[in-house]
Amino acid sequence: MAAESSPSSSPSVASAIDFLSLCHRLKTTKREGWVRRQVENPESIADHMYRMGLMALISADIPDINRDKCVKMAIVHDIAEAIVGDITPSDGIPKHEKNRREREALEHMCKLLGGGPRAKEIADLWMEYEENSTPEAKIVKDFDKVEMILQALEYENEQGKDLEEFFQSTAGKFQTELGKAWASEIASRRRK
Repeated sequence: MAAESSPSSSPSVASAIDFLSLCHRLKTTKREGWVRRQVENPESIADHMYRMGLMALISADIPDINRDKCVKMAIVHDIAEAIVGDITPSDGIPKHEKNRREREALEHMCKLLGGGPRAKEIADLWMEYEENSTPEAKIVKDFDKVEMILQALEYENEQGKDLEEFFQSTAGKFQTELGKAWASEIASRRRK
């Protein structure tokens, strides 16, 4: 059993609750792509991150991949959206501006958390994901796309919508064998 964190390495109770209260927005902010396509009861940002975390958790062991790190990365990769919202390509905001806004939001959230090792871990995981700089980041980037097309398939089946654009936006963009395999399985189920 792991030892409980010492007070000096943990955020204060107040800063932890402040941070978690801000993260509540992730549970209530709907994913913008689904809203724009008039999907009924669209998933929230937190819904999306949660299933990505499950993807990392259930994925088979892959040599040289830290699965626990992937789970953590999946649950923080969109955390800045608690402040900036779900910015999509159709918003017309240049990528560098989106990155600037998200980085600023992340810095604010880490300060709210009181800095320290937990805030640094969140910031480091987020940056690693954004920079696509490690094998873990690459697989989590693939989980991001896989989760979106799986959700699109579910909305097509449940609501009779044509969400082809979501599948097209990911075509040829998977970086890992696992991502490619899962995307292929989703595509085959869509053709049935």
